[in-house]
Amino acid sequence: MRTAAVTLFFSAAALTALGMVMLVSASTGSKEANYLMMQSLWCGLGLIACWAAAALDYRIFKRHPWLTWTLFVVALGLLLAVIVPNHFSLRVKGASRWLRLGPFTMQPSELAKIALITVLALYADRYQRWMPTFWRGMVIPCFVVALTLALIFKEPDVGTVILLATVSGMMLLIAGIRWRFFLPPVAIGAVALGIFLWNNPMRSERIYSWLHVEETRLGKGLQTYQAMVALGSGGVTGVGLGDGRQKLGFIPEHHTDFIFSIIGEELGLVATLAVILGFGLVVGCGLYIAWHASDTFGMLLAAGITFLIGFQAVINIGVVTGSLPNKGISLPFLSYGGSNLVVMLASVGVLMNVARHGVEPNRNPFALGQRAPEFA
Repeated sequence: MRTAAVTLFFSAAALTALGMVMLVSASTGSKEANYLMMQSLWCGLGLIACWAAAALDYRIFKRHPWLTWTLFVVALGLLLAVIVPNHFSLRVKGASRWLRLGPFTMQPSELAKIALITVLALYADRYQRWMPTFWRGMVIPCFVVALTLALIFKEPDVGTVILLATVSGMMLLIAGIRWRFFLPPVAIGAVALGIFLWNNPMRSERIYSWLHVEETRLGKGLQTYQAMVALGSGGVTGVGLGDGRQKLGFIPEHHTDFIFSIIGEELGLVATLAVILGFGLVVGCGLYIAWHASDTFGMLLAAGITFLIGFQAVINIGVVTGSLPNKGISLPFLSYGGSNLVVMLASVGVLMNVARHGVEPNRNPFALGQRAPEFA
């Protein structure tokens, strides 16, 4: 467990450090783009959040459920504040996803991710005996998930909706929900999403551009096409740190959603494989920690956080490489963005906390047929 926790921390730290380096490179050629200063500030706050999450016993949320539900209600309130026009909501490119707090902006959906995971873990732990039933195992948790996703969908942020729906579904399956209750809502949701995409011109054009990148390389497919050009031009070792050309206006979101393409161009295939290896280590250590957690709450909490980091990385890298349609999902630890970085580092702290209170494999009471230790 100690090895898993240490590997997890240093993998996340290495990815964050690489992100800082690439943001320095991304600022090249633009005097107004001072990405490093703001990201360093958010990184400092994220490290404090990581330390606090690792030091505070995660089981306090289990002993005092009102803390978890308060966090969830606050997250829903912030999501509501985003979609209701007011002095603090900020609308960018047709989407209301940010709140303006003086010189800073925050994205409430990032807080909603960890809040939803914590609520589902708490609920499944408390009612694990009834999780195979229809009402307590299916209707109530799905209502909580649907309420959160509806507010995020209203922003609109379809990518985050798909991400959170996948993570929530995985958590419910681990918690013991029956397949015959689980599959019908999934099918209905998939059909509803398909109808929405078909009748939404902007998103249907994104899917068309994904299927016909060459044809739409001057329009909707510009970023995906230029990202693949950047990855291809980088070769094995890259063109050199700071010497990439695609960041000079060819890829508009090169410092956020498409930072992976700049890594591939400037540092080459070796660096991109190292990034994938880093996320593989984070996911592997997270799943190991979840498997050896001391209680159901810790297991589900660690599993949900691990799925969140892993699926978000898969979606982002899939978009950059042209394997998935453009969804506007940032790359954890690497993309520019304060809210995501703070939440991701705090999530790493939670995983380390679960590992600190976990059960070593050779002393696992479940493996020995004994009762699990009870915690006050």
